[in-house]
Amino acid sequence: MTHDHDLVLRPSAAQTEAALNPPPGRNGGDLVVETLCGLGATTVFGLPGQHALGMFDALRRSSLRYIGLRVENNAGFAADAYGRITGEAAPLLLSTGPGALTSLAALQEAAAASAPVLAISSQIPTAGLGGGRHGYLHELPDQQASFRGVVKSVHTVRTQSQIPSAIAAAWESALTAPHGPVWVEIPQDVLLAETHLPQVTAIDATPEDVVPRPELTALAAHLLSSAARPAIIAGGGVVRSDASGKLRSLAEKLNAPVVTTFGGKGAFPWTHPLSLQSWLEDQHTTDFLEDADVLLVVGSGLGELSSNYHTFKPRGRVVQIEADLGKLESNHPAIGIHADARLALSALLETVEDRPDPTAADRVRTLLDRVGERIAAQELTLEQDVLASVRRALPATSPSFWDMTILAYWAWSAFDPRGKNTMHSAQGAGGLGYGFPAALGAAAADPTRPVLAVSGDGGALYSIAELATARQYDLNVTWLIVDDGGYGILREYMTDAFGQATATELTRPDYVALAESFGVPGIRTTPETLEEDLAKALASPGPSVVLLPAVLRMFAPTHLG
Repeated sequence: MTHDHDLVLRPSAAQTEAALNPPPGRNGGDLVVETLCGLGATTVFGLPGQHALGMFDALRRSSLRYIGLRVENNAGFAADAYGRITGEAAPLLLSTGPGALTSLAALQEAAAASAPVLAISSQIPTAGLGGGRHGYLHELPDQQASFRGVVKSVHTVRTQSQIPSAIAAAWESALTAPHGPVWVEIPQDVLLAETHLPQVTAIDATPEDVVPRPELTALAAHLLSSAARPAIIAGGGVVRSDASGKLRSLAEKLNAPVVTTFGGKGAFPWTHPLSLQSWLEDQHTTDFLEDADVLLVVGSGLGELSSNYHTFKPRGRVVQIEADLGKLESNHPAIGIHADARLALSALLETVEDRPDPTAADRVRTLLDRVGERIAAQELTLEQDVLASVRRALPATSPSFWDMTILAYWAWSAFDPRGKNTMHSAQGAGGLGYGFPAALGAAAADPTRPVLAVSGDGGALYSIAELATARQYDLNVTWLIVDDGGYGILREYMTDAFGQATATELTRPDYVALAESFGVPGIRTTPETLEEDLAKALASPGPSVVLLPAVLRMFAPTHLG
């Protein structure tokens, strides 16, 4: 009897002919780029380096588009955003030692945010491997060890024949829920050596489905259907699994109010009658969620920010759907369902019963009114006006990328993303410098929409070199820099804690003149003219910088007012 897979494994005459006569002039780097093309990659990010030159030489013989940034960490942020926008694994090509290590903070953010990044690094020649110090440039005693605690999986190559399988395994790992960054390393001599192996023409790396156990979804559906006050917390897992439509259907069927975490922005429509929006740093919201008799948590580990700094103590039953097994019940006892959010929500939708509740929308409106009153009592008109101006200026379908800055902290709670997978920030790991390079990656992923980046002046200094990248590739990114003279949020934290701030004040360049020196248009704006200036910049093709000198303050996160 002949099985289907027997037919798949039998090469055609053309494939046999091609395998027996590979094109000349190829090296190990060609096997890397051929594998990436075979997996469906179209764009790669990175920086060349001495040991990685075999990979970069091979790029010119491939159809891959290369976006080269000026700092490896920024290249990692760009790949992170490309992965978030496309849902594809974003290749990140790096050199050995310092080049590789410089990407670590970006890979930590990708891991925290479940962004699929496929980092491929060179390594010293194979003759130098084995634990001793051989004096090679860029050598680390154990390069992999620096990444094992950050990425989802580590894949090593020591011969050319291992390259396609290692990259395919890494690709599959990156795209299996929860998505995340992965690491492949290949020695310099393996990349440089001529290869006589056949071209990589087709390769299978289908991600594994993380399927919920049916007895658990049956129990969860029963609890939710019979609940008196159900509520839902929607995290980044809903966005990554493209499950926002299923979440909305479930919420409407159950009449369950929904709050989105900062990583889950856009998972539920902001103005929906059941939307609690994202006011997690608020005691009223915390009280509301604690009062739920059944709380469904989807795609969130209920970490520090999502739990109002661990003050949240649920009193009812908790059902937690989470693809990351280590996050199940890590902060609160729950009925833990290890599954991809989309698959678990699909199972619940098939099982839950309609739960009429004429009071749900009223309770949501009452909560949002209380939150609004609390914020209004703190006299933070400037901050609210600036955020509203940004929202009005930004086209509804445009993505935005926010650095760790006061305006971003406001946006986590108060910004309407107006769509799924459109608002992204560095709140996963919390490193500075994310906003602008990430926006460049998003613009590379989809050049049809202008992209907004938002930074403070402190975070902007991490990313200034990428103005050259924006100009070189003519990427459609407008960079809003809020200049308050230093690390504004740290200044506020230290003043509150110690009465005065230390090490927070910064000498800054003239950002407008600096942008123009890169050939990027720049403008200095005011809170009153921000909307008009930002809208004009976003409507103009190519990169631009809008500088807003302003000292913004944070709202008190839990003060009842």
